[in-house]
Amino acid sequence: MQAWGQRHRAVLSDVGVAIFLAAATLQIERANQTGHGTAVTSLAVAAVFLRRRWPYPTLAVVTAGALASVIVQPMSGGLLLALGVVMFSVPRQPIAYAAGVSILIFGTGLVVDASGWWKIQSLAAFTWIFGGAGIGDGVRSRRAYLAEVTERARQAEQTREEEARRRVMDERLRIARELHDVVAHHIAVISVQAGAAGHVLRQQPEQVWPVLGNIREAADTVLREIHSVIGVLRDPDEAGSTEPTPGLDRLPELIGGLRGAGFRVRSELRGEPRALPVVTDLAAYRIVQEALTNAHRYGDGAATLTVDYGPDAITVEITNTIVAYRVNTRAGSGFGLLGMRERAAAAHGTLSTGPVDPGDRYRVLAVLPTGGKS
Repeated sequence: MQAWGQRHRAVLSDVGVAIFLAAATLQIERANQTGHGTAVTSLAVAAVFLRRRWPYPTLAVVTAGALASVIVQPMSGGLLLALGVVMFSVPRQPIAYAAGVSILIFGTGLVVDASGWWKIQSLAAFTWIFGGAGIGDGVRSRRAYLAEVTERARQAEQTREEEARRRVMDERLRIARELHDVVAHHIAVISVQAGAAGHVLRQQPEQVWPVLGNIREAADTVLREIHSVIGVLRDPDEAGSTEPTPGLDRLPELIGGLRGAGFRVRSELRGEPRALPVVTDLAAYRIVQEALTNAHRYGDGAATLTVDYGPDAITVEITNTIVAYRVNTRAGSGFGLLGMRERAAAAHGTLSTGPVDPGDRYRVLAVLPTGGKS
């Protein structure tokens, strides 16, 4: 569709130029009373429509016609106009071709009528030829520059989209690796409790029900975790890691580290803290960690953290003052926000980010469901 539109505009442009050139050529030829007005006008109009497809043959034919008019005198002003138009469409080295055509015409004119051509007015005629060549070269250079800039922008956007997709996949895989130990732990609990149930059932049948309750609770926990993970990938370098999965119980350690770096964090706890599903606990911690890191990097040195334990969801809110010069000079890639959104989605929650009234405050708000269980 775009190519068709360009061709349509080119045809309309050629029609307009042809009408102007035909009218000018007829008027010039009638004024000179050469008697070749129809032939010259036909050649000039044909040159307008043929110059895009066959620029060099068209230039050769029009140049030959101009040389013939120089020999028979006077030179056709209409063909001179046509030369400028054809020069506009010469794709390679147009200035060199303009110089060659000008030398041929001027040299032929000196041979035929030296006194008539050896005037400053004669040189003005070639301004049109060089002008057409120069304008055409400038237009083509600008079009090529715009096309290159557009292509670079397209490639940059494509690269950014690919990088964003890769970062999202990396974040998902990291979530899976962090959940691996939790899922494995509960499976091990089920195995141990099942073995104990068999023993208790034979020795003390009346005490088997608490054991079965523990098995059911562990199984429910595992099912919740598996719903959030479709695959597990562990890096060989992480195989020996025994660090516990971080959760909101490690917020004091996180805040203490930031305060030690000179960053002021005012924290507020609402509701009664309770054990959360591991996916939710991990997502909340990572979102707080990323949001406080961004506030430290782009803010004024202080942030407010609110953790609200609701009956069915936990809400974490981080706000800080925006410092414009830091945002402009330390612009990030935006992948941190992608990571936080992936964390919230893994816990079946929502995340909203952006400035809040009056506009100098930035807020990260995550609402993560807890299933209503304590």
